[in-house]
Formats: sequence, C-alpha cells, structure tokens
Amino acid sequence: MKANALATETAITLWWEKPENAPREYRLSINGKEAGRTDKTHFTFSGLMPSTEYEMHITGDGFDEHVKASTNKKKNVINITEAPYSAIGDGKTLNTESIQRAFDDAGKDDEILIPEGIFLTGALRMHSNTTLHIAMGGVLQGTANPDDYLPRIPSRFEGIEMECLSSVINIGHMNHEKAPDTENILIYGEGTIASGGKELAERVIKEETERIRPYLESLGDKIKECEKPETIPGLVRPRLINISNAKNVRITGITLKDGASWNVHILYSGNIVTDHCTFRSEKVWNGDGWDPDSSERCVLFASRFYTGDDSVAIKSGKNPEGDRIARAAKNIRVFDCYSESGHGIMIGSEMSGGVEDVYFWDNDIARSSNGFEIKGTKKRGGYVRNIRIRDSQSPCVTIHSVPYNDDGIPSPDTPIFSDMSFENLTLTGIKHDNITGQVSKIHAIDIEGFEKEGHEIRNISFLNPKIRSGASIHITRAIDVTISDLSSF
Repeated sequence: MKANALATETAITLWWEKPENAPREYRLSINGKEAGRTDKTHFTFSGLMPSTEYEMHITGDGFDEHVKASTNKKKNVINITEAPYSAIGDGKTLNTESIQRAFDDAGKDDEILIPEGIFLTGALRMHSNTTLHIAMGGVLQGTANPDDYLPRIPSRFEGIEMECLSSVINIGHMNHEKAPDTENILIYGEGTIASGGKELAERVIKEETERIRPYLESLGDKIKECEKPETIPGLVRPRLINISNAKNVRITGITLKDGASWNVHILYSGNIVTDHCTFRSEKVWNGDGWDPDSSERCVLFASRFYTGDDSVAIKSGKNPEGDRIARAAKNIRVFDCYSESGHGIMIGSEMSGGVEDVYFWDNDIARSSNGFEIKGTKKRGGYVRNIRIRDSQSPCVTIHSVPYNDDGIPSPDTPIFSDMSFENLTLTGIKHDNITGQVSKIHAIDIEGFEKEGHEIRNISFLNPKIRSGASIHITRAIDVTISDLSSF
C-alpha cells in the first residue's frame, strides 16, 4: 500500500500500513537527503518551506516507497485576542461570541490562532476549508454550564439518533441519508481543547432527569435494562469534538481533554485522521477517547490515552435503528497508540450497522482493563468481520456476547462475529482497574459466542501468541478457532 501524506505549512507526515514482512527499520530521505530512521510506520519531516513540493523515499528490507507531496500554503493568521475579536484568555471571561466570529470570518487562506492562555467558551462551529491552530500553552476551555452548549443538534449516542447538546467543537450536520456537507478541516498545534468533564456531565444529567422525569417513571422496570439510572438522561451530554457528515478532517498534536462523554465522535464521516494527540478523561463516565461511528477511512496513530472509559470504540448503531440505517464502520486503522489507563480498544457494543475491514498494529494497551474487546448483545443484529490485530501488548483478547447496554427493541436477528486474525500478541491476563487501582487475573483469550445456533463465533486465528505463565484461555460457542505457536513468558 502506498504511503499517505499529511501536510501542514512546515511539515509532512507520512504513514503506511504495516506490510506482511515488515522490516526492523525504515530509512527515510527527502529530496535525496537522509532524514532519519524509524521502526514505526509513520514519520514526520519538519522544518519545511510552505507551498513547496517534496519527494520522499522510504526503504527497508524489501520495502520501497516514493511519495511526492506539498506543504500547505502559508496562511493569514487570525489571532482571536486581536481586534475585532479581542478574546481574553484569563480562564474567566466567556469568549464564545468572539471566537465564533473569528471562525465565521475565516476563509480558506486564513488560520485561526488560539494563543497562550485559557479561553473559556461554549459551543463553537467550524465550516469547510478551515484551519485552527492551538499554540503551546493555549487552551480552548469549554465551560461546565449546560446552557453554553445550546442549541441541541441532531446526533447519535450509544447507537440511537437523537438531539444532543452541541459539543465544544462541532463539524458538519448529521443526516445519515446525505453525503458529507463539511470538508477540509485541520486542527493542529501543541495546545489543548478541553470541556467541563465530570462537572458538566453531572449537571447535564441532573437537568435532563428533571426534564424527562414523567418519561423515566413511565418505563417502570424497563429502566433496569439500562446500564444505570443515569443512562437515559446522560444520552444528551455533549462530546468534546463532534464530527458529523464530514470528510477530510485532521486533528494532530493537541491534547483532547475532559469531554462530558466521548471526546472525539466521528459519525457518518470519512477520511478522518487523528495523530500525535493525547486524550485525558480519567474520571469521566463514558469518557471514551476516539469513537468512529458508522464512518469509514478513519485513521488514528501515535496517540496516548488516559481515559475513563474506552480508549477507542468502533460503533455502527443499535438494534433495529442501526439495521435500518445500515451504515457500517469500515476501513479503520489504529496503530502506534499507548494506553496508560482506560478500558482498551473496543469494537461495539453498538455494532448493528456492521463493522468490517479493521486493522490494528503496534499498540501497547497492556495497562488497560479490557484490552482488545469485540462485543455485542444478542439484540444487536449486524456483524463484525475481517478484523486483524497484530504486534501489540494487551491484557487479553475478548470476543463475546455481553448482557449490559441491552435496552431497547431487539433487532430481528442475533449478531454474527467471524473472520478475525490475531498475530504476535503479548497477553498478560492481568486486568488493571483504572478506578480502584486494583489488578486481577482474567482470561488471556476469552471467546464466548451467542447462544442461538448458527451465531457461534467463527473463523478465529491466533498466530504466535505469547501469554503470561499461568494465564488461562476460555473458548465456548465457537467454531474454527485455531491457536498456533503458543508460548509463555
């Protein structure tokens, strides 16, 4: 596969899929001059000139790629602290109107600059052909006031389309029947986008509980199908960044922190890249890091996770609605990521629209609680197939039917999980509980298919797994599972 190029004004980042027989090291040059060596499947050439074409070369033990790409044109800087915007970065002044005015005024030749300082804001909306630069020490800080995230907008949370509060950054307008309406957005820098985190989440849930109390009371015992009493009122919480019906969006270099629920939600979108970012949401319920949802050609790499829930969760809708919309999550790539805390890298449990063509490599999530997990309830319908995970560290691989998040009307049929390969994984069999700090033993490989005949988990292979001495393997309701060249450490 040809290497992909991602550009800013002064840098070009290349990434490429890990080949079958990957070299130990790649050598890189630019315009005929050696630029460096790496054992990773990405490399950044920095200190380049704007609006300049470069020829780059990647070689290494049978791997040989030539790439031509140009840096971006130098843009006019719109500094939000300067007139006519005059935003104040004291962490106290609400700057939503002035920052939004800068966003609205920015053309394709402009760059919005968030300089050093803490700029308090509510919901902001980006249009096509927009560049946002958050400088080192710059913080775009969402408030903890639910009113600052009005109006509510069409969205989807945990697989159900509904109106939710706007996010700190909103890109595109959700409509599963239409093509992307927003494109060509770059968010970059060394600063931070943050929201109100746990405090904002709790305030939203409290207000929404009162607003829909008659409905909640009408559910009676059905409410017990939910994860917990806060599940339904919590659905409207804003994300940190909401990308809906968009294409060609890149987020690079920044810290993404304390969304009131998921941090980056990618819905009905394509060609979305997130790289060299840090995700922090340690104390946030549903504080996922990066969630591609019924989206395709989504790439995540070189990022670190300190999350209160899943680091990554691939989704595609829930139960009959997900079946009807039938928008699969596909062509997803995640590599060279590290998880210090969080649940791990997930597929599901909302996967009714289908998940396919997923490739993970070179990820270290050994300190997560759940590792690599593929899950769905018997109500989901849909499928998960053509999954490949290799050359990574994890507590475990789990592929199973789950009883939680099982609310709503069932799909007509049970999910089908099939065709997955796991190569050169190091599995500790140790669960790290990020809330209590405790560790406990779990199955290093745990496969438990659905009870319905014909919906056993099928065609699963493990090649050269390394499992901690004494760790267990559990397989039930599965067909054609192979484990080859198993070793212990």
